[in-house]
Amino acid sequence: MWLQAQKVQAYMVPDSAVTEGWLGFSFLARLCRLCLYTHRRMAITAEDVCLDRVLLIQEGFAVEEVPPENNLQIPGSDVTVQVTSGGASLLVRLPFGSHTQTFLREVRRRCSPGKKDATAADPEQSAAGEVTGAPRLKTANKMVPSSSVPASGPTQGLSTRPCGLRDTLVKSLLKQKESSYTHLQNFRFFVGTYNVNGQSPRGSLRPWLSQDGEPPDIYCVGFQELDLSKEAFFFNDTPKEEEWFKAVTESLHPGAKYAKVKLVRLVGILLLLYVRTELAMNISEVEAETVGTGIMGRMGNKGGVAIRFQFHNSTVCVVNAHLAAHPEEYERRNQEVRDICARMQFHPLEPGCPLLAIKEHDVVLWLGDLNYRLEEQDMERVKKLIQTQDFQALHQHDQLKIQREAKLVFEGFQEGEISFQPTYKYNPGSDDWDDSAECRVPAWCDRILWSGKTVSLLSYQSHMALKNSDHKPVSAIFDVGVKVVDKKSYCKAFEGIVRSLDKMENASIPSVTLSKREFLFKDVKYLQLQVESFTISNGPVPCQFEFISKPNEDAYCKPWLIAKPSKGFLMPDSEVVIALELCVNKSTATALNSGEEKLEDILVLHLDRGKDYFLSVSGNYLPSCFGCPIQTLCYMKEPIREMLPEAIRELTLMPLLTDDAFWEEKPLDVPKELWMMVDLLCRSACHQEGLFQQPGLRPEFEQIRDWLDTGTLDVLGPVASNHSVAEALLLFLESLPEPVVCYKSYRSSLECANSYEMSSQVISMLPKCHQNVFHYLVAFLRELLKHTGKNHLDVNVLASIFGGLLLRPPPGHTQPGTAEKQKAQQFIQQFLCHEGGTL
Repeated sequence: MWLQAQKVQAYMVPDSAVTEGWLGFSFLARLCRLCLYTHRRMAITAEDVCLDRVLLIQEGFAVEEVPPENNLQIPGSDVTVQVTSGGASLLVRLPFGSHTQTFLREVRRRCSPGKKDATAADPEQSAAGEVTGAPRLKTANKMVPSSSVPASGPTQGLSTRPCGLRDTLVKSLLKQKESSYTHLQNFRFFVGTYNVNGQSPRGSLRPWLSQDGEPPDIYCVGFQELDLSKEAFFFNDTPKEEEWFKAVTESLHPGAKYAKVKLVRLVGILLLLYVRTELAMNISEVEAETVGTGIMGRMGNKGGVAIRFQFHNSTVCVVNAHLAAHPEEYERRNQEVRDICARMQFHPLEPGCPLLAIKEHDVVLWLGDLNYRLEEQDMERVKKLIQTQDFQALHQHDQLKIQREAKLVFEGFQEGEISFQPTYKYNPGSDDWDDSAECRVPAWCDRILWSGKTVSLLSYQSHMALKNSDHKPVSAIFDVGVKVVDKKSYCKAFEGIVRSLDKMENASIPSVTLSKREFLFKDVKYLQLQVESFTISNGPVPCQFEFISKPNEDAYCKPWLIAKPSKGFLMPDSEVVIALELCVNKSTATALNSGEEKLEDILVLHLDRGKDYFLSVSGNYLPSCFGCPIQTLCYMKEPIREMLPEAIRELTLMPLLTDDAFWEEKPLDVPKELWMMVDLLCRSACHQEGLFQQPGLRPEFEQIRDWLDTGTLDVLGPVASNHSVAEALLLFLESLPEPVVCYKSYRSSLECANSYEMSSQVISMLPKCHQNVFHYLVAFLRELLKHTGKNHLDVNVLASIFGGLLLRPPPGHTQPGTAEKQKAQQFIQQFLCHEGGTL
């Protein structure tokens, strides 16, 4: 059987068309092959995906880069390669980044040993000792080492060298001496943001993108609400990406030529990066990432996308965010910014190096529809201040200004003076304020902020000429001081460092001091992060540290624990603070509830060429209904915190029963915790717009969790919003170790997704407690659909959201593709559309 080793997104490039697909690398014994799979846009079923081409890796196999027409290779842009083997050939375009790097590395690893014609991916070094800007695909017997010249002339491409101690030490010492071989040079950055409200482009974007006389050196252009369709929301695919990409490309400043460096999109959040062609070779280390902050902290209707890159010797990160709507949700917006900062981490091109966070860049440019509104302002008063252009007085009531001054969000960032009228909300196609039934108060939703010591704002404005959305686009132009390398000075510094390292005695053994070695986490709760920190203080010898796994263990720590950073490098007499983060989630809660696992672990901190240090971690976990089986909860008449550990263990570990007669005491029809949440939503949220689509607040979820686990009914009512209760319900269903539709029924459920009668038979075969929960939830969702005129929910939305929770693939099953997700949606949808019982 052929084993799939790696796959990467690929675009087949015939003479006049581009077909999207995947390039897979698989092997069987000593045989290797490349398979190209193509699919239609918006692929739903298996019939939409086909195996287009298979190339066996044999004599004459080669992978060669195809240079662009103008012979200008843009680092960070897609790379076109020609694959040939046994007389057959294939032309594909691969996206730049760590995924492509990993794919090419695996091809090299499998095909290089002992094969003269095997290929490898490595940066190419010119005769002058400079690294070229793109990954050059060389034959294995012609591999050359990476250059030590930094990315300031022609830049570095894909590197496959590990972060060794000597390399890390050289980089750290070079960083310390950076001022001796670099000077600041200003480059002009254009940053723009536009919420397009799901509209297609109409006319040129030059009134926004090219209003300045001097052409920018770099464009950072972001969009939100690119596509509001359900297809874009659930399948993250939209034809409007190409429409707006083309519109932007055709509207860049006519005074210069530009090349696209990177495009990244999450549902309707799109970010584009362009650079002047003559500066392209100074761009390197380009990576893109996305973070969804929608419902359950994952859905991509809200969140952020980012592109990071190195320009000459300075690192830049550009973030495009779309945050939660509505005036009262400023705390949620603050939380989403913190979530994006915490979860947005970039994979360095060199394997083994630590992940990079947003804040670890010289310059950060943050743009987007941040959705901060005006605090409790009367519509007429706002319009009067706008009419008199008294923006300073109006800005005093701006939520973002208030939250930043209170240091609750965007700490360390700056924003220019706002001298333009609010950018939201307009009647589309005009400059008139919203006169719909909602009649939104105008607000500066669309903003641009920055952090960095070498950034100077030149202009900050909106653009009233564009009228096809209910927002107006905003732009900012910056002069950014970029560190440019003087090669002679660099070589002098580099040679001095190498000489000093050569003199260092090899026998030097590193040693460190730990400020703490025992860590106790008290009263840990479900999904509530606890952090304990300690300091590693280094001695006189440079050292590289890393937490390593213990014998017969795959990871360095238990799955509920993580160390940040888990590896790193310390210069002599320096120190670093390590944060041990403990969080119990759906994958670890069940075993901790039952007592099968405990919060106990030993961490091993290893020093390269040095000794190991042992750290003890312990704690106590407060049992929670989150992570408990449905059957267990049905037999729990008391809140779980009031039960003895032995009773919880017995109920959790008992086998799943098909007959309730096994126990003398009759169980509850549905878990009381489920009833509490559904009952509250039925009483107060049937008319709530955005239910199950807008996230709740984290502190409110914690109150709901405690309310369910302790039975303190009076705590939740006046505190939690409908959105927080709805999200708690989804998290509860997600945490079930056995889903409502049991794992063993997963495959049969998908097979009968088009037959209500057969699907009903599947449900009838479930254990009684699972049947009850399924019918109870279906009745609840039907009740919500009776009020669709006010809550704007529809059967497709609810079926998609609950399909992935009630019907989950068993452990070990491959990640569900679009076809499986669609069938799960259809399975739930037929029950919602069929007349049935009530709550």
